[in-house]
Amino acid sequence: MNIIVAGCGRLGANLAQMLDSDGYNVTVIDEDTNAFKKLKQSFKGKFVEGIAFDKNTLLNAGVESADALVSTTNEDNINIVTALVAKKRFKVPIIIARIYDPIRAEIYRKIGISNISPTLWGANKAKDIICHSDLFRISTFGNGEVEIIETEASIFLEGRYVENLIIPSELNVVSIVRSGTAIIPTMDTAFLKGDKIFLAVTPFGKTKIKQIMGI
Repeated sequence: MNIIVAGCGRLGANLAQMLDSDGYNVTVIDEDTNAFKKLKQSFKGKFVEGIAFDKNTLLNAGVESADALVSTTNEDNINIVTALVAKKRFKVPIIIARIYDPIRAEIYRKIGISNISPTLWGANKAKDIICHSDLFRISTFGNGEVEIIETEASIFLEGRYVENLIIPSELNVVSIVRSGTAIIPTMDTAFLKGDKIFLAVTPFGKTKIKQIMGI
């Protein structure tokens, strides 16, 4: 898999290093050659000096055979233009852009440009720690709109059914671990005290979990 990482700041350098360690063919673009020093000597990928959205820079980086491009510079405009050029002109299958402005991030997500919004992610994370420190997060999707969390069935939930916990579009039961064995429950699966429950949940659903589960 051929991957281009535009921007060799802390995010870009770490991403490039991880992908390289996993055996992918990685090319890093940055207009400042000193930025490449952030990568370890073990990095086996390619370096290209230049402006990320410039056609010749992208061609030198192998954009015509790229399977994915991630634009991680500190400038929203550069990341957006780079993503658009890679998507529209070179038809790169997977495009990700780092975008700080949450409003713009949503706009570009709607036209098919996946993006990472540190601003939105950070705000969601801070709110999560403050309001829901008793719920253990396993994974997150998008910018935190949906999470997989783990909690334990209290005596309040014992004998109630999965269908009693589900809230359409906000809360769903993914799995239950009982006595060390994981199952995918049905609507009529009853909870037992001590069950580990894995839930897919939105921020709105999180607030309701505590009310439903008595925690």
